[in-house]
Amino acid sequence: MQDHRATIENFYAAFARLDADRMAMCYAEDAEFEDEVFHLRGREEVGGMWRMLCAATRDKGRDDWKLTWSDVAASGDAGQARWDAHYRFSATGRLVHNRISARFVFDHKGLIVRHHDRFDFWAWSRQALGTPGLLLGWTPMLRNKVRAQADANLRRFLARG
Repeated sequence: MQDHRATIENFYAAFARLDADRMAMCYAEDAEFEDEVFHLRGREEVGGMWRMLCAATRDKGRDDWKLTWSDVAASGDAGQARWDAHYRFSATGRLVHNRISARFVFDHKGLIVRHHDRFDFWAWSRQALGTPGLLLGWTPMLRNKVRAQADANLRRFLARG
């Protein structure tokens, strides 16, 4: 039997070090990732997102970066954790403290096939975007704009290889 709890711990330990390559190794080829901004399919996209986010943090906010995780649990083919990220949002330079709940599903090899993160988008947008996030963060319009910009950034990042 696979130790899915260990996979989750290793994933977040790599994330705390901003080691996106090690994070990507935790995913199956056909993995799916979803959160309030991204909806991704395949290890290439999912790993690319983590590489993009880790690179932005190393380049523009390493001194502000802190990741903690807790409540890691796994049973059968599922797992969960809570994690907190403290970072500087690269697009605005604003400091963010995001609280996230994660759920995982694993394949028979112990790799992540589904990873769903949930966080309060309005709370995030108030911190990351300032006044626009405060006023419009609860609206589908702003959420869709953020999603579109994040997707465009990821496509550019992946195209650079």
